[in-house]
Amino acid sequence: MKNKIQVFIFISNHMTIEDLQNICYRLPGITQSIKLESHLCFDVGGKTFLFTHPDGVPPSASFKVPAEQFEEIAVREGLEPQPYVARYKWVLARDINTVSQKEWEHYIKQSYQLIAATLPLKVRKGLGI
Repeated sequence: MKNKIQVFIFISNHMTIEDLQNICYRLPGITQSIKLESHLCFDVGGKTFLFTHPDGVPPSASFKVPAEQFEEIAVREGLEPQPYVARYKWVLARDINTVSQKEWEHYIKQSYQLIAATLPLKVRKGLGI
């Protein structure tokens, strides 16, 4: 009887704050700052489009979504309205691993675009957006 070797491949959805940071830095005009004492924030034109809490266990992050999609996105498993700013259509992922990398790429870019659109034209031109 021959020995059979089975190989299992596990696809992990292990996201890190560094993964989110790498997604952000693909976008033009990005800066990062620390706000509210321990939140690593990603900004465009001085306005935040992604709040992260790297020291949280598990790490969490918040992002802005279009008003017409807020209700649908905020009730997805692992997501919820961001306390205190939900009225501005911000969503919280209490654990960044509940969102796939592909979804993070979409949500981060979308949040960036929503925030960048509120910047004065002169600022957007200066940032190359």
